[in-house]
Amino acid sequence: MDEVRIIEIKKSVFEDNDRAADAMRGELKKKGVFLLNLMSSPGSGKTTTLIQTINRLKHKIRIAVMEADIDSDVDAVKIKDATGVESIQLHTGGMCHLDAEMTGQGLAAIGDQPDLVILENVGNLVCPAEFDTGAVKNAMILSVPEGHDKPLKYPLMFSICDVVVINKIDVLPYFDFDLDKCRQYIHMRNPKATIIPICAKTGEGVDAFADWLLSEVNQWKEA
Repeated sequence: MDEVRIIEIKKSVFEDNDRAADAMRGELKKKGVFLLNLMSSPGSGKTTTLIQTINRLKHKIRIAVMEADIDSDVDAVKIKDATGVESIQLHTGGMCHLDAEMTGQGLAAIGDQPDLVILENVGNLVCPAEFDTGAVKNAMILSVPEGHDKPLKYPLMFSICDVVVINKIDVLPYFDFDLDKCRQYIHMRNPKATIIPICAKTGEGVDAFADWLLSEVNQWKEA
């Protein structure tokens, strides 16, 4: 019986993407552009958090936003109207994540060279974590209604993120969410992760996230 040839497509795809992502970071470094990849589940408050954060930073650094969705331009329009910064929409054609090539296409479409580009990835805790977008840092938002056990259920997402923003802390009294346990579970996956509790609706804690992001941008440009 003839042997069947097996091709490890998934491994090849990841390796090719990783090379493209590393090359993109090199180009971003030369240009002095910091790319943040922001991930979360749908409904966690990514867009509201971005609006609050951008309005705190837009007078200090130049910012652009790339909104990734399967369809529609709702979030891109919302960001532009609420902040005035350049905002472009990326349609993924049904894919549940962005990779380095897709991200590169979005970066090429941005006009004036910004100091900071924020990529709001597709709402999903699985696929976006698997693909390196070429970002300098990865961030994610976990909202209180999702539960404090999410780091146990989605280990890869939490292990690759440099900062975890815990949003909707205003509703902590109404949900069975243990903030201390959540911190513990996140650090089980990623001991170096910065954890910032916020309420994007009221603005509570957003200054801390904005300060973290500004510091990272400045360090990237000065290094």
